Amino acid sequence: MKTSPNKISLNLDTDAEVSVKGFIGPIEHTKNNFHIEWEALANMRVAEPEKAHPVSVFRAFLPDKPVSVGDYWQIEKQNTIVLLRQLQPNPNLDMHIDIGDSCGLWACLRAYNDEFADIVFRIHAEFALTDGWFTPSQFAGRLVIDRIKNGIAFFQMHVPEGTLFDVNWKKHKNDPGFSDDPFFSTDRGVCPQIELCTGRQAPDSEFAEYITQEEAERTLICRFYKSQQINWVPLEEALEIAETEQKPIHAISIDGPLADEAC
Repeated sequence: MKTSPNKISLNLDTDAEVSVKGFIGPIEHTKNNFHIEWEALANMRVAEPEKAHPVSVFRAFLPDKPVSVGDYWQIEKQNTIVLLRQLQPNPNLDMHIDIGDSCGLWACLRAYNDEFADIVFRIHAEFALTDGWFTPSQFAGRLVIDRIKNGIAFFQMHVPEGTLFDVNWKKHKNDPGFSDDPFFSTDRGVCPQIELCTGRQAPDSEFAEYITQEEAERTLICRFYKSQQINWVPLEEALEIAETEQKPIHAISIDGPLADEAC
């Protein structure tokens, strides 16, 4: 970590355009075979493999005031939806099942120098499909601003490799496993490639001010989940602390992750 209280302003040339490529790979596995039985999920593909967006759309990821390294801010929703529609036509940022504080769009200034500013972000979003919902664990991303040209040097918004997704399918009379009344059934699987990107590669620069990628991601995840603000310790250490401080241990059993949307 190398930081200071110095603040910088971030801008983009709103008259320019940038070509963004989109990818959604085929879903190869779900626990209950929804990727085979549910047509909307089996045929889910990227809506527009390539699209020219005005650079003004990417202002959604910029702060509205000067910021220091490590500062965080909320991302603007409307233009984020514009980008997500390149992947699928019906994105939703409000999350159809929200059990607490998991909705949101947050960005953090990770690093900068005289040439570039590196922004890391995290978005929770899902897509409405015919008769159901597709909810990936998260959209993670990086936006590198060319500070000299006020342009985009690199952009990536993607579901991290190897993370899970949930689906909720409203089954009808013709569907496998149908009961007397229509109902939502749930399945999960490992996400394929789901990504928007532009720029050949992120610049490899010496940054004057920076925090690590892990520190930036930690800053963001704490905006979504209060559970991540807890100082978790291994069970063995917790037992030692309890004995030393003569305090009871409150044990909780869970069957899913605490830190993403693929519950």
